[in-house]
Amino acid sequence: MRLFICVVSLVFFSTQFQAFAGQLLPVSRSIGAPVGFASACARYQWLCHTSSAHPLQADAGMALLRKVTRSVNQSVRSVEDGAGHGDIWTLPSSGRGDCEDYALQKMKDLIDAGFPADRLALSVVIGPRDENHVVLIARMDDGDYVLDNLNNAVKAWRATPYTFLATQDFRARATWRVTLAGPRANEFS
Repeated sequence: MRLFICVVSLVFFSTQFQAFAGQLLPVSRSIGAPVGFASACARYQWLCHTSSAHPLQADAGMALLRKVTRSVNQSVRSVEDGAGHGDIWTLPSSGRGDCEDYALQKMKDLIDAGFPADRLALSVVIGPRDENHVVLIARMDDGDYVLDNLNNAVKAWRATPYTFLATQDFRARATWRVTLAGPRANEFS
C-alpha cells in the first residue's frame, strides 16, 4: 500500500510540474507596440523578420538559452536610459544597457547561433514591486521560457513573479499581442 501511495504521489506531482512548466503564454488581440520598439525594428532587421533556421534539439536549445543568458548578463552592466531621451530600444552600448537592451542582445545572439527567430519574442511585464520590465521569451516544444537580466536561470514563464502584459507575436514579429497572464493579470482585464 505504501508503494502504491508513493507511485500515485509521484505521478500526480510530475504531471503537475509538467503542466506548470509546459505552458505557452496566452495571447489575444493585437495591441500597439511599446514606445521604442518601432525604431528598433527599423534599426535591426533580425528583430522583426523571421529567419530560416533549423530547429534545435530540446537539450541543445535549452543549453544555448542558458549559455546566452549567462553570457549577456555577465557582460552588460545595468543602466537606465538617460533622462529626457525616452525609452530607447537598442543593443547595449559600451557594455551597458537596460532591460530591453539585454533582451535584444540575447535575441540577436540566439538568432546568430541558429536559434529559430520565430521561437523568440520580447515581452513587457510588471514585476512584483510594480516595476515595468522587458524580458525575452523562448518558445520550446514543452512551453515558453523567460530569459531575464535580473536572473541567470532560464525559467518557465509561470515560475517567474511577473505579470505579462504584452508580447511580440512569434510569427508576425512586427506586431504585438495582449498577454495578460501571471499573478496580477486579473487587475488588467
